[in-house]
Order: sequence, then C-alpha cells, then structure tokens
Amino acid sequence: MRLLATIAVGIGLLGVVPAPPASALAAPAPSSPPATQRTSPSPALSPAAATWGVAPSTPRGPNGRPAFSYKLDPGAILTDYVGVTNHSSRPLTLNLYASDAVTTTSGGFDLLAAGQKPTDVGSWVRLPRRTVTIPAASRLDVPFTLTVPPNATPGDHAGGIVASLTDAGSDPRGNRVAVDHRVGARIYLRVTGELQPTLTIQDLRVRHTGSVDPLTGGTVTATFTVRNTGNVRLAGQPVLGVAGPFGQARRSVTGAALPEILPGGELTTTVRMPGVPPLFRLTANVTVTPVAVGDQVLDPPPRASTARAAVWAVPWPQLALLALLALTGWALIATRRRRAAQHARAVAAAREEGRAEASRAPDADRPGHDNRQPAIDRTGKDDT
Repeated sequence: MRLLATIAVGIGLLGVVPAPPASALAAPAPSSPPATQRTSPSPALSPAAATWGVAPSTPRGPNGRPAFSYKLDPGAILTDYVGVTNHSSRPLTLNLYASDAVTTTSGGFDLLAAGQKPTDVGSWVRLPRRTVTIPAASRLDVPFTLTVPPNATPGDHAGGIVASLTDAGSDPRGNRVAVDHRVGARIYLRVTGELQPTLTIQDLRVRHTGSVDPLTGGTVTATFTVRNTGNVRLAGQPVLGVAGPFGQARRSVTGAALPEILPGGELTTTVRMPGVPPLFRLTANVTVTPVAVGDQVLDPPPRASTARAAVWAVPWPQLALLALLALTGWALIATRRRRAAQHARAVAAAREEGRAEASRAPDADRPGHDNRQPAIDRTGKDDT
C-alpha cells in the first residue's frame, strides 16, 4: 500500500512587476538564501542532505519579491520566472509544478497535495517542463506563462509554484509510502471586477462552565467557524459579548486575531470569557470584523458578521450555598422555637404544680377560715 504525504510548503507575500519572456538559464547560487528552502534526503544524494529553494525571479535572477503577486484582467496573459536554487554539492532533480492554495482548518496557507489536480490559478500556469535538473550550487530561472481565463471570476485567486522531491519512507504501521518534500513560492492573483469582501460565521456553539467557587463566575466558551464567502482574501477580528436576562451584567472580550482566510476557505476558532456570573439564561453574541490583508485597501470597509446563541448557566454552587444558608437559618429558628416551647412548658408545669400543692394544703391553712373551737366543760358539773 502506498500513500502520499505532503510536507512543508514555502511561504511568501507581496507585489510584483512581470518580467519579459526569455529562455531558462543556469547561474551561480545567489549570495543571499532564497525566501524559502528545505533540507531533505534525496535518493541521488543519500545519505547526504539535499537543500533547495524556490523564489520569484527574473531572467537575471531573483529580485527580492517574496511572492508572485498580480492584478490582471480576465483573458490577460503574462510571462514570469521562478528561480529554483540547488544549495547542495551534487546535481539535484526536482519536480516542478503549480497548484491551488487552500486554507487549513487551523488557518494556515497550504497547497493541494501533489496528486490533486488544480482547478483555479494553479491550472492557469504553464511551465516548460515537469522536472528540472539543477547542477550543484547553481540556480535555474525557469519561465512560465499565466493565462487568465476570459470567464475568470473577479477577486483573489491564490496558489503556488512548487519544487518537490519524492522520497521513499514508511508510515507508523510499517507500510511503504512516498513522501513529497515540497518547497514553494506563493501566487496571489487578483482578477479585476467587483470585489465582495465578506466573512460569515457558521456553526456557533456556546457553553458555560461553572466554577466550584460560588463567589466567582464561570467561563463562557464560544466555538465557531469563520468562512470567507466573498472573493477577497481577508483576516478577521472576533469579539464575544455575553449578557444575562434583560441585558444584565453585559460584557465583551476580544479574541485572538484570525489569520488570512482565502476565498472559499474557512477555519474554526474559539473565544473564551472568564468570570461570567451564572444568571440562569445567557445570550452570547459573536462578531467578526473583516480585516484587510497586507497592503490591501477595502473601500468601503466590509460589514461585520454576527451570530447569536443562548446557553443555560444554572448557578449550582450559588444555589447550594443559598440552600445551606436557608437550612442554617431554619435550624436556628427551629432551635429558638424549641427552646421557647420548652421554656413555656416548664413555666406551665411549674404553675400547675403550684396549683396542685395549693389544693392539697389543710383548711386551716386556707386564708379567711376561723379556727376557734367552742368551750367544752369536762367537769361534769351543772352550772344551774
């Protein structure tokens, strides 16, 4: 089983003036290294290392451009040069081709895998040959033509010209694979016409994570996808706003700036807001403002994209604390009531006991009773 893995593409960015046509020529390697280069084992050089670079060039060598950057009308044709430099001590044979650019899910710039056929600007580039052999410590300036189709859509089209070296290897399972070591220079082509700089927020997901500390708020996490639905490459600035019912405790936080997103590309990002009070029902608003890339001027400025979602934020720790306080208060009140009832019962018992004792006392002890007895003659004599 053979697989194809793609490793490393050279990166560049800025403007360019097309050069007149001329034939390819070999020249000594420039004193300064090219914008992008890579070291990789080569079958021809093994076990020594092969090092090469790719950069925009002219018939007389690179002119400092970090990328191929053009602004052309539909149907336009131009010729330019790509310089491929061999920094190795032996000749090097490389595959040379153009491809379309894509935005990775993490926001990186990449090109289609070598086995994928380009359908955009990569298919508009014509190189004189598919492979080039470069002498040791030399550079080859290869001409190419770029033909813009008459029906090309207005806006930005991105791609790159790649010099690659395929090396045999194996994957973690031990299967034989072909690893394509690539070095490339970017192509940025803007086709004239109406520009539509637009970013759209999709698939917004919001969650609230509470804190075990009832005196602090939780964290609101918003994860969403930003898609470039326009025709201009754009960066972006996301902002997350959160509010409780009726707009209570409204606040916002600015997320990390988004990298360049190519037309049709998308990336997923996350913005977090700590210290959010759990007000049962929260409303989260995510706004992404498009930002021009490089020296672009967007006039008028594009509109921001907004998405909204609601999330439950039940204050379980706070409810638990409130329940504990309520239970403590109820216990205190119940204790006081129990003590008051015990005191009342004790007083009532004492009174009842006093009454009982009073009822058992002799009549002589009763107040207002005359305890004097009539005199009795015990001599037996008659007074008469």
